[in-house]
Amino acid sequence: MNLPSRATTATEPMTSEGVVAAGVYVDGRRVANIAIEEASSWRSKPGHVVWIGLYEPDLALLKSVQKQFDLHDLAIEDANHAHQRPKIEQYGDGLFIVARTAQLIQGRIAFGETHLFVGEGYLVSVRHGASTSYTPVRERCESCPRALARGEDYILYAILDFIVDNYSPVLETIHEEVEAIEDDVLANPITRSQVERLYMLRRDLLRLRNAIGPLVEVCRRLEHDNLPMVRPTMQALFRDVTDHVRTVQERTDSMREVLAFAFEASLLVGQAQETAVSKKLASWLAIIAVPTALAGVYGMNFKHMPELEWDYGYFLVLGLMLTACSGLYWRFRSVGWL
Repeated sequence: MNLPSRATTATEPMTSEGVVAAGVYVDGRRVANIAIEEASSWRSKPGHVVWIGLYEPDLALLKSVQKQFDLHDLAIEDANHAHQRPKIEQYGDGLFIVARTAQLIQGRIAFGETHLFVGEGYLVSVRHGASTSYTPVRERCESCPRALARGEDYILYAILDFIVDNYSPVLETIHEEVEAIEDDVLANPITRSQVERLYMLRRDLLRLRNAIGPLVEVCRRLEHDNLPMVRPTMQALFRDVTDHVRTVQERTDSMREVLAFAFEASLLVGQAQETAVSKKLASWLAIIAVPTALAGVYGMNFKHMPELEWDYGYFLVLGLMLTACSGLYWRFRSVGWL
């Protein structure tokens, strides 16, 4: 799946190419902005936490970060190639987590990825593709030093919670469009453009479900497994993220079902309209067939034709035609065909 390049909705102050922010925190307060090359020395100090945010870094920058925190080669390889499913992997005393992000761009859901490296005294986030800046997460955490003082696992929770919360605006926008389509389908015949839109929405919702589904397992492991850097006191917060992800799953499934019902309803409405038209056409054809048949008979060149030489024969045939057509019209009208 190709990820949109440089798709972001917030202006990000890059300290250097690919580096959004790099800071050191003590007791929940930022004490310094640092260069990547200084991260290892700060991280080794007791009570210090290094929080680095990267956006679509090149391999050289990832290698520099790897050197500072002794990150695993496989994790760096995954972070350099942003085509991963949501997952959590443990490398020694560190964790590598992949989460999918989503944004609505020009009516379509665009997906991105966030890779998180978590270990003793550090957290590194690497964003690729369509993703909202994590600057609000950093600002919110810095505004509450007591919470941020919990350490790396709290930062991990804050980012995952932010990712999951950002699914909601996407779903709300799609939900409004789904309701509008559902109402319109029952009132008017569905058009080709609406059929195409229904298909695209269902496909995007399926992709969204596939993107967030594995995130349930990621949060479940953070909640229940005895993973390094995740303290038992943080498990309740990860349980809350798990609940949010499941809620998003349920809403996604619900909207996909509504779209399926809307499509089926449009087909039924179309078939009902076609049936009604067919009934009207059949009724009028039956009515027209009577005078056509009588006129056809009397149009033949036979000498001994009934009432041929009778003065009132013409009026009798016209009256017969009118009576038969009126009877058929009344009958079709009474059964609802006309």
